Amino acid sequence: MKFVFSLFFSYFLGAIPFGWIFSKLVKGVDIRKMGSGRTGTTNTMRASGYPIALLTLFLDGFKGVASVWFARYIAPGMVGLEIMAPIFAIVGHNYSVFLVEKDTTGKLVFKGGAGGATALGGVFALMPSAFPIISAIALIMFFAVGYASLATLSIGVSTLLLSVIQYLLGLSSWQYIVYGVLSTGLLVLALLPNLARLKNGNERGVSWRSRKIK
Repeated sequence: MKFVFSLFFSYFLGAIPFGWIFSKLVKGVDIRKMGSGRTGTTNTMRASGYPIALLTLFLDGFKGVASVWFARYIAPGMVGLEIMAPIFAIVGHNYSVFLVEKDTTGKLVFKGGAGGATALGGVFALMPSAFPIISAIALIMFFAVGYASLATLSIGVSTLLLSVIQYLLGLSSWQYIVYGVLSTGLLVLALLPNLARLKNGNERGVSWRSRKIK
């Protein structure tokens, strides 16, 4: 029961759409109707500006951290639960029960973000020594390469690679590799439209690229 309750808590925590809430309260805009339609940091930045985007980034990241902390509190020593808690937080963030709407065919669609910040929050709680490296890689991809989608994807890929390295060096459990695999899979799934646009050369950029692709 503790396992199930913790995962439900993680999902509903992850499902809180901070970007949508703050954009609605402060700017009076529905970011689901703007840009990519996502509720994460990048679309919030484009729709509502940097201050709200930074607050969204912090709180979306805290979802991943808090899910791990709660799992440790409710079931100390259960590493499998610690791993799955931030995964469910990412699922909640990407497919929020609070942002359900119907598409043009009448099918229910769960809106949300891409999960990068929440996945990074999970890294902070699970693999604190890897957090600075993964954050640095994501920042480079965001500001130097200029694509938010690649920055988000780099969080999953670098988490997977570092979890494998740490395991081979005897620094962490193999279960952290599971977190790397699952988080990467969720990020890839959310970013499929972006990856298609990257392939076609029409993905919208950020930083210096935003001035080139309108």
